[in-house]
Amino acid sequence: MTTVDKIKKAILYILLILLAALCLFPFLLMMVNATRTGTDISTSFTLIPGKALKDNWNTVFDYFNLFKGMWNSLLVAVPATLLTAYFSALTAYGLAMYKFKGNKVIFGAILVFMMIPGQLSLIGFYNLCTKLHMVNSYAPLIIPAIAAPGTVFFLRQYVLSVLPPSLIEAARIDGAGELYSFHRIVLPIMSPGIATMSIMCFIGNWNNYLLPMIILNKNSKFTLPVMMATLRASTNIQSEQGAIYLSVAISVIPILLVFCFCSKYIISSISAGSVKE
Repeated sequence: MTTVDKIKKAILYILLILLAALCLFPFLLMMVNATRTGTDISTSFTLIPGKALKDNWNTVFDYFNLFKGMWNSLLVAVPATLLTAYFSALTAYGLAMYKFKGNKVIFGAILVFMMIPGQLSLIGFYNLCTKLHMVNSYAPLIIPAIAAPGTVFFLRQYVLSVLPPSLIEAARIDGAGELYSFHRIVLPIMSPGIATMSIMCFIGNWNNYLLPMIILNKNSKFTLPVMMATLRASTNIQSEQGAIYLSVAISVIPILLVFCFCSKYIISSISAGSVKE
């Protein structure tokens, strides 16, 4: 390796380190502010942790049970993510590999639904939940996850790029059924795309605020974002900024765990490949 190559490599590493530090800085600032008082946060800036962690912790629990909110959010986010991942993969595989009349029409309808903001249907959706006696239930937050047009679109494009039709034809010749082929052949090949969309789906459901706020009326059923809104709506919000930072910092932990798990899964799935020579 020449001297020029070493210099280029060193510059590249420095740039990557600076980029990583820039990405991690907001998280560091959030963790530091979680240990400071609201007055200190408003009047000064520092990266040195404060001594108000216990007081902020007590303030958070004066407004709501943080762990109860996390549990409620998990009860919504996990089933919704699993439903989205499985049924979106099944739909995407069908649209990509099966040529039937109306295939393009269905795909076009999916594109149209992707462009329609979900907020437009909130009033009708709430009226439907009221008539079905599903208000204050997690079912309206979980069941609609089966229909995720954005995820279907992404996975369909992914299937077209990584899944050779000859592989499915070979499985059929060997006597494999359609569902057997999907579960034993297609799903492992689609796992990188499914893992990627599962991360996005979990984050979306975990951070979902508007729909739970409308559907859920009982404090015991509130998800974490709705509970945190009660703290942000406090009349003394300036002095409780530290408590807000603390609640946000704790709420990010499950998202980081899911991201770390799925990231390893994506890497292992990509290295595994689908067609062996």
